Amino acid sequence: MTKKTLNNEIRDYVMISIAMMSYCIGWNIFLLPNEITTGGVSGIASIIYWGTGIPVQNTYFFINAVLLVFAFKILGWKFCVKTVYAVTFLTIILALFGKYTRDTHLLADQPFMASIIGAIFCGSGVGLGLAFNGSTGGTDIIAAMINKYRDITLGRVILLCDIIIVTSSIIVLKDWEKVIYGYVVLWVVAFCIDQVINSRRRSVQFFIISEKYKEIAHAINTSNPHRGVTVFNGQGYYSGNDVKMLFVLAKRSESPMIFSIINEIDPGAFVSQSAVIGVYGKGFDHIKYHMKKADQEKLSRDGQ
Repeated sequence: MTKKTLNNEIRDYVMISIAMMSYCIGWNIFLLPNEITTGGVSGIASIIYWGTGIPVQNTYFFINAVLLVFAFKILGWKFCVKTVYAVTFLTIILALFGKYTRDTHLLADQPFMASIIGAIFCGSGVGLGLAFNGSTGGTDIIAAMINKYRDITLGRVILLCDIIIVTSSIIVLKDWEKVIYGYVVLWVVAFCIDQVINSRRRSVQFFIISEKYKEIAHAINTSNPHRGVTVFNGQGYYSGNDVKMLFVLAKRSESPMIFSIINEIDPGAFVSQSAVIGVYGKGFDHIKYHMKKADQEKLSRDGQ
């Protein structure tokens, strides 16, 4: 294991720990005391807790242990190891929070605000955990498995999986108002997950015109962030001079480094930066497209 790989692994575990703390605060401080249901295994554990008194951490850990057995084969050991860590860490801090915050009941007379704030903590925790190769388990695992093969946002998959769980809470709570708050939680959680995940995946494109295009291209290509560079031939309409234009795709977080390289080599370079909806290929996201069976058969017939 290289030093860079080790640092990345340590960073992942630290960020997963922070993510689980955020999730625990949202669930145990804001949602559970106010009897507001969230989705996934957390929602199931909450319903069982309200109905039987069984601690949420016990149900949460047991169900996730079963799901992880199935996830191991599909998602691989790396995802599962970090998810096991996340689930175990969350189970422990749930028990600690349950012990030391038993009498804490924030926003008891403002359930709507409790649902919003709790959902923001939970959604940010789930999104942050997934962004660093972990998860809180439950429907996150199901969503990650589906997202591996289909280009469907994680938040949307989790939202669809969780609607039934929240609706079923009416059996125990017998209060449709609480169920409606649960729907609000689902929407806010899904929104926060997508925002956190997409913020790490956002990419930008650069068009760079400079007489020192070779030096700039070499620096971008060989030093961090190691991005590919494409050279286009162009011509200035007004001057009629031939120019070389560089085309670069990079992560948004890498923009400062690219600007630094350009500024160091040629401060007078003409640079255009714009956001792109998606970038697929080596170094970016994988193309997730599943061809329908009828289309496969048609393509096969056309090929023959």
